[in-house]
Amino acid sequence: MDKKTIPIRNLRSDNITQGKSRAPNRSMYYGMGYKETDFGKPMVGVANGHSTITPCNSGLQKLADAAVRGIEEAGGNPQIFGTPTISDGMAMGTEGMKYSLVSREVIADCIETCVQGQWMDGVVVIGGCDKNMPGGLMGMLRANVPAIYVYGGTILPGKWKGQDLNIVSVFEAVGQNAAGKISDQELKDIEQHAIPGTGSCGGMYTANTMSSAFEALGISLPYSSTMANPHDEKQNSAKESAKVLMEAIRKDIKPRDIVTRKSLENAVAVIMATGGSTNAVLHFLAIAHAAEVEWTIDDFERVRRKVPVLCDLKPSGKYLAVDLHEAGGIPQVMKMLLNAGLLHGDCITITGQTIAEVLKDVPDAPRKDQDVIRPMAQPMYKEGHLAILKGNLSPEGAVAKITGLKKPVMTGPARVFDDEQSALQAILDGRIKAGDVMVLRYLGPKGGPGMPEMLAPTGALIGAGLGESVGLITDGRFSGGTWGMVVGHVAPEAAAGGTIAFVKEGDSITIDSRQLILELNVPAAEIEKRRAAWTAPKPRYTRGVQAKFAFNAGSASKGAVLDDF
Repeated sequence: MDKKTIPIRNLRSDNITQGKSRAPNRSMYYGMGYKETDFGKPMVGVANGHSTITPCNSGLQKLADAAVRGIEEAGGNPQIFGTPTISDGMAMGTEGMKYSLVSREVIADCIETCVQGQWMDGVVVIGGCDKNMPGGLMGMLRANVPAIYVYGGTILPGKWKGQDLNIVSVFEAVGQNAAGKISDQELKDIEQHAIPGTGSCGGMYTANTMSSAFEALGISLPYSSTMANPHDEKQNSAKESAKVLMEAIRKDIKPRDIVTRKSLENAVAVIMATGGSTNAVLHFLAIAHAAEVEWTIDDFERVRRKVPVLCDLKPSGKYLAVDLHEAGGIPQVMKMLLNAGLLHGDCITITGQTIAEVLKDVPDAPRKDQDVIRPMAQPMYKEGHLAILKGNLSPEGAVAKITGLKKPVMTGPARVFDDEQSALQAILDGRIKAGDVMVLRYLGPKGGPGMPEMLAPTGALIGAGLGESVGLITDGRFSGGTWGMVVGHVAPEAAAGGTIAFVKEGDSITIDSRQLILELNVPAAEIEKRRAAWTAPKPRYTRGVQAKFAFNAGSASKGAVLDDF
């Protein structure tokens, strides 16, 4: 059989391009160089996130080109369209950071709109920066035609004085410089050497967390999530992904066949095992919502208690994603989890194989000549690291990274800030002391709006040597590069009248990562008195995308989605 005449029936594109009544539609395609024989082929979208905005996405065009070649060789018609991105690393600490989570929804809308509006038979989604992945998958799930995700790839480490650097090195260096630990010239050197080229942030931060989880879901190809963007294998994988998608179109394997409650549990198990980002909680709640799969914030805690942390990865560990790739990648981690009964092996993947079939030839144990992936009997930590804390400050839940902390419980006086910039300045000025609990509020989905990340303050705390001794709670988010005594996603948020809005300077707050408690140590009657006297702030935006996001955004405890009606 000619590989360019795949026997596919009932193509969505047939409804547009076939028949006399659709002749004007076909004329438009002829204008783009199509031939009569092309109308029997699948119309396959390539959602291309390439841009020169950020290193995460500036290396994507070569992957889109490779995907186009793969589609054409497998007998399809590629249709390229663009998706936007916001660079979290570049926007961090600015008003622009409020557009980061918004971009997740914009990306999802773009993909749903183009795939449905042009009645495509399948789609390859290519992205790099943090929100590209959840936004991409949410759009894929809404359209629900055969689809595959191609991650742009991780960045290679920067080098300076024999040390590996990455983007978080710069934020921490700012704090070190403010504390007098490094000179202005050393800060400049780190800044200029941290990012050596294209690719997404190198540790197990949000981009690599989501890519790893997508591989575990089965919506991306094995080993693809930890490849480096500059390496040739990344282009080869993109081309192969397109060919796999063409076969999935023939078999009619759709995203909602792949993203199920069991496969979500697989993805979260891998997030826990690799020490992934707190943002994964927010994004997988939104992904589950798009898939119409029952999954709650409490399910993360259920999985956490049974899955150990197996990988020694930054931000709290030693290694980067490229090291994980060399050590065996996500398939090695998954095989260990599968053998331990912590993975559902019967989940289908985009290849048509089950997870167990995909992992069949992967070694049962990690190689002994590496220590990136620990043996199951000798994990980094016996339980997962992303804990859900509840209490009168977060009755709907809050998210904390609890591994690697020498002091997982603290009670201290509240230092209250209604914006990120004043909080950062207080750290840089030396006004935050060991034992304090910083409260950063009105930074949630509605209050920010857009739930900005707090990497600048947390990086400054680490750089100042206060990462273990100062607590920080917020209704905003944290970068995947954050670690320390930090609790985010506090829900309900301040702008929605959550208890965090009623905290006063000097109030006692307890963060207890052992008992999973986040408590304002103030009598209930006093909290209710403050609630009665509280007035909701006026919206910061009254027009445009931010106003729409703030008006529609739901609670962080449900993924901060815009369509939870």
